[in-house]
Amino acid sequence: MTPVALAIGTIVCPALALAQVAPGGAGDVTLPAVKVSVDAERASDLPALQAGRQVARGARLGGLGNQDVMDTPFNITSYTAELIADQQARNVADVMANDPSVRFTTSSGHAYENYRIRGFDVSASELALDGMFGLAPSGHAPLEAVERVEVLKGPGALFTGMPPGGGVGGVINLVPKRAGDAPLSRVSVGYQSKSQFGTSLDLGRRFGEGKELGLRINGAFSDGDTYLDGQSKKREFVSAAADYRGRALKASVDAYYSKESFAGGTPAMYWFQAATPIPDARSPRTNLFPGANGTLESKAVMAKAEYEFNRYVTAFAGLGVMDFESVGFINGTHARNIAANGDFTATTNGTRSYTDSVSSEAGLRSQFATAGVGHELVLHMTHLEQESGSATNSVAGVTSNIYTPLTTLAMPQAPGRAPKTSDTTLSSLALVDTLSFVDDRVRLTLGVRNQNVKTINYSATTGATTAKYDKSVVTPALALVVKPWGPSISLYANYVQGLSRGDTVSDTLATNRNFVFAPYKTEQKEVGGKWTQGGFANTLSLFEITKPTMVAIGSSTNPTYTDEGEKRVRGLEWNTFGELTRSVRLLGGVTYTRGVQTRTAYDRYNGNEAIGAPRWQGNLGGEWDTPWLAGLTLSGRVITTSSQYLDAANRQQIPSWTTVDVGARYVTSVEQRRVVLRLNINNLFDKHYWSGSFSDSYSMATLGSPRTVLASATFDL
Repeated sequence: MTPVALAIGTIVCPALALAQVAPGGAGDVTLPAVKVSVDAERASDLPALQAGRQVARGARLGGLGNQDVMDTPFNITSYTAELIADQQARNVADVMANDPSVRFTTSSGHAYENYRIRGFDVSASELALDGMFGLAPSGHAPLEAVERVEVLKGPGALFTGMPPGGGVGGVINLVPKRAGDAPLSRVSVGYQSKSQFGTSLDLGRRFGEGKELGLRINGAFSDGDTYLDGQSKKREFVSAAADYRGRALKASVDAYYSKESFAGGTPAMYWFQAATPIPDARSPRTNLFPGANGTLESKAVMAKAEYEFNRYVTAFAGLGVMDFESVGFINGTHARNIAANGDFTATTNGTRSYTDSVSSEAGLRSQFATAGVGHELVLHMTHLEQESGSATNSVAGVTSNIYTPLTTLAMPQAPGRAPKTSDTTLSSLALVDTLSFVDDRVRLTLGVRNQNVKTINYSATTGATTAKYDKSVVTPALALVVKPWGPSISLYANYVQGLSRGDTVSDTLATNRNFVFAPYKTEQKEVGGKWTQGGFANTLSLFEITKPTMVAIGSSTNPTYTDEGEKRVRGLEWNTFGELTRSVRLLGGVTYTRGVQTRTAYDRYNGNEAIGAPRWQGNLGGEWDTPWLAGLTLSGRVITTSSQYLDAANRQQIPSWTTVDVGARYVTSVEQRRVVLRLNINNLFDKHYWSGSFSDSYSMATLGSPRTVLASATFDL
């Protein structure tokens, strides 16, 4: 797989590359790094980099725009393109492996990515691209396109609007790359075990007397066998990004095409029978669905503009369209009803589906003062329309065994067309005011957003309307930042609400069948502190999130459903990043959580631990620039997760796990051209482990990645 260079308007910034040279390296290489880095950040108005360059000092807070981490009343982390390149991260899940509050919830190598943030699910469809939902590639987002991967932990509906899937654990935003001031021509070649080979090209230029116009073009291709026995994967990607930076006007256009296909099998999620003891984890190389194949194809274009009328008022707007198509055995890859002897059943399918999205935002930002109180007032509108369709041919009752899987399984062909099955519109309007007092040492944010959710479902066979959903809800937010002892220490608190679409009662025996609940309001209460010392930064957060759920009450034969169920997660997070010395960098943290099912169907499991909610999660990575060879950096990372339950009854549990990653890179020059050689080994000891839970409703476990070797060489031309 191509490790380093490509994107939705992508090019690895020369500054990010040059700054990797170790202290003591050649002066003709290191000195220009500072200048280029500053130019790149100014060109895109990105927050500055934290010492160590793995994390930025700020991130985008939805419609509020970029905010400094010390001024933000939330736990946010912004991972940089330099970290992505040096770790040879292949997808967003690889980047999230640095965050102790996030875990990957799909079996490794699957066509889709899903995450759990602060104990709540966030699906691949909920990634934001430059602050807008519905435009990021489905399946896997190409990281070659990304300057930063930003994580806002907790519900973010006030600042971003409601995500398409209603995820409330957090928001992951992908920031597209832009051309830097210095010309860039970069080629990378890479290898990933088992035998994936790839190459990429990254070109960037700026034009005009003041370098107002920028253009970035990228292309990537990889192909070969994966670690899953019998599976091969191919990836094709191309992107272009143009931007204009004037005195008052800033504008950009991003376009990309991404296609991923696989053949010969797909990873499985393991669905155990009730009360069946959970066996030792299987090898992730085991192929339970030989012959499975599929293709995911995404293409999009997005335009954004920002105009500063004067120092007090700025207007901004964005519009994008994304078309996604998939075909093959991509969804429902579950080994079902696994018995104690390993026997399971499955339903294989060939599905053709599509989603067409139109996403837009617009707003005004105003800065002014009244009676000595500063105001940063934002009016923000979001609108997302999505049309989806699908059709499936399936074969039910397929049987096999997880210990001795069949070498062939029936794999039906996908239908020739996919009829429309749903229309969804998410629209919202928010007003947010951040008041600043005492020389900006106290910042109070007050906001409210009105969110409307409208969905119409259609019969795939007749086209007739089968269900309608049209609900609105208002969500407030209150947040406070205090800097009592200067800019290096920031104390904060927040109360925010998140949104997810209310359920529809589908139980045919229910007394209120077809009843539609209003959007669920998830509540978060959080207090925390942030402090910086030299080149090092820390965030400590104490939070509680409660989310309503639909549960049955009354008679078990003719139940009535309500939205009074509840899942609650309380936690303590510590995040740390930066430089201990000029040659030693650390990144990671620890999270302790208590997830509880506070109200369940018939009060059956009240007080039990929530599914997929480990008590402890820890990530700690380090880099060391060696003193004996300039340009050589060694790295390592430990990831650990405690045991967790798969079922609401708390009878099925997967054990704790710990993995170790190591790496090295060497920066040198050949004929005054920069060359970077990288080697990373993830899961060094090839541990087989159940990594987590896939579902809050069923006993479904996922497998972690096997030992994976990644190597690459990157050349500046």
